[in-house]
Amino acid sequence: MAQPFQRRDLSRRGLLAGSLAGATALALGSASPSQPSNPTDATMTQADPFQLPPLPYADTALEPHISAKTLSFHYGKHHNAYLTNLNNLVKGSDLAGLKLEELILKVAKDESKKGVFNNAAQVWNHTFYWNSMRAKGGGKPSGKLAGLIDSSFGSFDAFKEQFKKAATGQFGSGWAWLVVDGAKLAIVTTGNAELPLTSGKRALLTCDVWEHAYYLDFQNRRPDYVTAFLDSLVNWDFAAQNLG
Repeated sequence: MAQPFQRRDLSRRGLLAGSLAGATALALGSASPSQPSNPTDATMTQADPFQLPPLPYADTALEPHISAKTLSFHYGKHHNAYLTNLNNLVKGSDLAGLKLEELILKVAKDESKKGVFNNAAQVWNHTFYWNSMRAKGGGKPSGKLAGLIDSSFGSFDAFKEQFKKAATGQFGSGWAWLVVDGAKLAIVTTGNAELPLTSGKRALLTCDVWEHAYYLDFQNRRPDYVTAFLDSLVNWDFAAQNLG
């Protein structure tokens, strides 16, 4: 089954901006604001192959866990920079006509296109991360997802412990993911810009453990950040939607 996140037109101009934001609003329900945030220093034009989507919530929606100041840097600066770099790298080439997932897979093993891969993957990763959270998130999943978590990890509490251990144990920069792995779920970590897509795994949610994701709010206390992500931010509706 194709991943719902990937099925949406996430790669060409407007694809990131419109469809994903709308779909995420459905998953977020009442947590979605009427006026989502926009980048603080957007430099894209309508001629660019890829566009920065708006955040699926107001920049204050994740407080007190993730501050508006963190989002202003993480989304408005870092995510925006990956988009700008990607557009500059692919503009005028055949890569500009690909969907984002297609582009990532095409260049993933090509060392001469490492810069394209890193920026494209980080665009995908960050968009997925924003949607992995919601205001007043956390709690427990239900239905099919809850059953798979129990059968894959033993219990929901065991899953949380394993996810926290993986996320806090990822050395340096990277990501912690809940993925579909065959008939079960699994927790994987990736370094830098790497993502499960390149190994054929379907992501359900992710937690960004690059320091800029949490340092202004948690300083060097990554375990506290991951706990806040699991207890108060994670968007189980989005994960369930990706499970299908």
